[in-house]
Amino acid sequence: MVFRSPTANHLLGHPPDARLLLLNCDDLGLDESVNLAVVDAVRNGIAASCSLMTPCAAAPHALRLLRRHPEVPFGVHLTLVCESADHRWGPLAARDRVPSLLDASGGFFAPTPAGRAALLARARLDDVEREFRAQIDAVAAAGLAPTHLDFHCLADGGREDVLDLTLALGAEYGLAVRVWLPPALARLRAQGLPVVDHGFLDSFTVPLEDKPAHYARLLAALPPGLTEWALHPSTAGPRTDAKADSNRHGPNRHGPNRHAPDDGWRVRRTDHAFLVSPEARRLLTELGITVLGYRTLQEAWQRARGRLTAEAPGPPGVPR
Repeated sequence: MVFRSPTANHLLGHPPDARLLLLNCDDLGLDESVNLAVVDAVRNGIAASCSLMTPCAAAPHALRLLRRHPEVPFGVHLTLVCESADHRWGPLAARDRVPSLLDASGGFFAPTPAGRAALLARARLDDVEREFRAQIDAVAAAGLAPTHLDFHCLADGGREDVLDLTLALGAEYGLAVRVWLPPALARLRAQGLPVVDHGFLDSFTVPLEDKPAHYARLLAALPPGLTEWALHPSTAGPRTDAKADSNRHGPNRHGPNRHAPDDGWRVRRTDHAFLVSPEARRLLTELGITVLGYRTLQEAWQRARGRLTAEAPGPPGVPR
């Protein structure tokens, strides 16, 4: 069988028929049960990297785990929304320095369709930059180095100027950036940056019924090229704020949330169970799928940026 060579495979050093799965765990920092499950899924399961929400109350616990396990690649899950009514988080920058990011109560907007629309309509880009830098710099202050930037509940940042800002921050800090919507993908491919070839799977869009078999079918059907999955492991049972997860996903993000309002914990527990299962590892081996984390993407983005810089025309010579 002849395959059209996916762009990412070439840029990542793989043959054109290789099936590559970028397998990342989102929401590190949300709570301690999430933190333990995410680190377990990377160290002992099939996940290859994760993303940290630095504004959350359990972020210090996550940072301690990351210092203890430097082999775990992680990025910054840039956060401008808060879905939890009981465990509110807000900006790391001073509130009076980012007023356009705050709702009437002085906190982050909820990631409902209405909340996201209100945030994106009023957010000033200088406020967004101030907050994003505070979240990235919180990791550096802990003595750690992230691999990438991605977004919590805002697909490609929700606005083109926010994505452009994030790409500029990624270049400044030497980080890859998660991008998965078609307009931006085409632009970055034209710049020689490796991005996904086949879209993005958010585990909150996966049916709970017979979930391991559903994941197995998705793996069997994985095409050549780079695909990304974002899973959300936790070991916790029902929580008093579990209904918050029902507000996480909508048509402007990774897809509709398929689950009842109190099913968020089931999504997370079943994700963890699959990621650390022997069956998941067996499937990857049997199907010949290569799992990648964002450290690999970071290195490839750095190489690509180096080529772009080297190929850029220099200033015109001074006539003598």
